[in-house]
Amino acid sequence: MHETGWLWAVFTLIAAASQTVRNAMQRELTKTLGTVGATHVRFLFGFPFAIVLLAGVTLATGTAIPVPQASYWPWIILGAGTQILATALMLAAMGERSFVVTIAYIKTEPVQVALFGLIFLGDRLSPGMIAAILIATVGVIVMSLKAGAAQGDSWRPTAIGIASGGMFAFSAIGYRGAILSLNLPNFVMAATLTLAIGLVLQAAVLTLYLLVREPKVMRDIIGAWRPSLFAGFMGAAASQFWFLAFALATAASVRTLALVEVLFAQFISHVMFGQPTSRRELIGIVLVVAGVLLLIWTH
Repeated sequence: MHETGWLWAVFTLIAAASQTVRNAMQRELTKTLGTVGATHVRFLFGFPFAIVLLAGVTLATGTAIPVPQASYWPWIILGAGTQILATALMLAAMGERSFVVTIAYIKTEPVQVALFGLIFLGDRLSPGMIAAILIATVGVIVMSLKAGAAQGDSWRPTAIGIASGGMFAFSAIGYRGAILSLNLPNFVMAATLTLAIGLVLQAAVLTLYLLVREPKVMRDIIGAWRPSLFAGFMGAAASQFWFLAFALATAASVRTLALVEVLFAQFISHVMFGQPTSRRELIGIVLVVAGVLLLIWTH
């Protein structure tokens, strides 16, 4: 990690920006394709780009594509499977609450990532990093406690959003575990191979599911190929940079810095959806920024 300096942080920021655009695109596609259909878009239209990236890395480095060992597959299945669930839950939550508040619910993820990373990967954090994670997480919780949060039906989007964050946490641990299990000196190859395998598995599983259970949705996805292609590209781009960051830093560090996505989501929310920002949300944003800055300072 030391040889690459702050490269993990650069990768994370690029990934967060790309993911925000992809989330907004998927939110729009949910209206016509439904939750499962919009979820599938990122995988079906993303895996061709991942294969092209893998071919490019192979040609650029002049190395053969490595064959993963048996220990690799449980990690990649965990990462790919929980990411499907996380994306579906995220889009379901977005259908019930604002774009920014949904992202806030999901971004309770870093605390879970830190715990799972310690248990499953032995990723240890300094006291300063733990404080940064807690401050930033409090920020997203403050953002979620906006006016109207006490309404009787508010528990549902809250529960769905937090569950989505939990699945994203497991996904991050699964993918980092897969990348580390390859034990390759070239972290770019390890990240890119994992991306390609993960997206192919996800595309295959969801395509089979839709062909059997909801063939009309599959036809609708193909019919909406233009916006879906862009969402798939942005999804593959985001995942590529996430995986590069996972190869260089703990999952908790990456996912905490990724809380800047809340700021990106705020911008997208204003531009695309015309949703205002409350004073409470602004306070939450300040806490998120403070936590992120502390993380970078103590890393």
